[in-house]
Amino acid sequence: MSSEWSTGGAADVCELFQLDLSCLVDGELDEPAAARAMLHLEQCESCREFFDDTRQCVRLHRDVADPARLLARVSSLTGAELAGRASAIELVHKLASIFYQLGKAYVLAGTDPDYLRTRVFESAVDVEPIQTQGRGFVDGVLLSGKGEAAEGVDWQAARSILNGRLKEIQGPIEKGRRLLEEAISSDPAHEEARLYLAFLHANEGKKLLAAREFGEVFETAISESNRGHAAVQLGQLHVAEGDDRRALTYFRWVSLTGLEERDERFFFVLFNIGVLYAQMRDRRRSLCYFRRLLDRHPDKLDDVVRLFSTAKRLQQAIDEQPGFGEELLASCPELFEGSAGCGATPPSGE
Repeated sequence: MSSEWSTGGAADVCELFQLDLSCLVDGELDEPAAARAMLHLEQCESCREFFDDTRQCVRLHRDVADPARLLARVSSLTGAELAGRASAIELVHKLASIFYQLGKAYVLAGTDPDYLRTRVFESAVDVEPIQTQGRGFVDGVLLSGKGEAAEGVDWQAARSILNGRLKEIQGPIEKGRRLLEEAISSDPAHEEARLYLAFLHANEGKKLLAAREFGEVFETAISESNRGHAAVQLGQLHVAEGDDRRALTYFRWVSLTGLEERDERFFFVLFNIGVLYAQMRDRRRSLCYFRRLLDRHPDKLDDVVRLFSTAKRLQQAIDEQPGFGEELLASCPELFEGSAGCGATPPSGE
């Protein structure tokens, strides 16, 4: 929310402006008004004093309204410091997430469609609204002074990036890289930002660097889904290098942990495992995983059919093993029926 400022005189401007400052303390000020507040506070000593007093009154009011909070504040300085630290950590994580969302959007905008289809699990956000929200958030932190407790974060620099410096960087990929690096610089533990920066390295052919970063996420991530994303990408990198057994290890981790069942975004991992076993001439296991894929994810039949239809290496592995095609047709007949669009092409099975 924001009040409209009068232009009739300095006294009126400050009076109405103070209403905006009250909204800012409560976290209700929008981004344009926050930007105006930044400029006004730099010039008006009375409003700066009012703002400091308002923040102090809000803190006292909250303490009085909550006796336990007041007791904790009075009795334990360490506890207060810990609370302040927790708040600072939350602010830093939010800033890193803003950089991450913007970075992801730019990276995806500059990446080829097939890469998006096969390697990205979530759609990108619209840049302009997130950038506007980010500016408002950073301005609010600067005005409130809360960012002072956040070590290692330059909030003025963050404001500069969101307010125009980003435009100086040429191309969506470079913009995305810079934003993801800013996210990780702000919060080194931001798993999603680290994943997308590794995605970018892999797409640029920097496979060793990508593998190292995916490996770090896989080993250290708290989020099981992020570990799963990292495992999938490590598997893909090993497939590209011809190391099918190492790739199989990562894909099977996603399956054995149950992640593939709990999160349907990972359904394709069963297909990947089936393909690898087919290439390793383990027909029994290959058919077992293809059947498991259809049983566990019947609503993904159309997607599964598309995977089979475009898997050239699988088709080659089937053609090289007499009888394999007939066994696949008998084991997974729905793949070749018209219920899933045009159906997959029946393998020749020489």
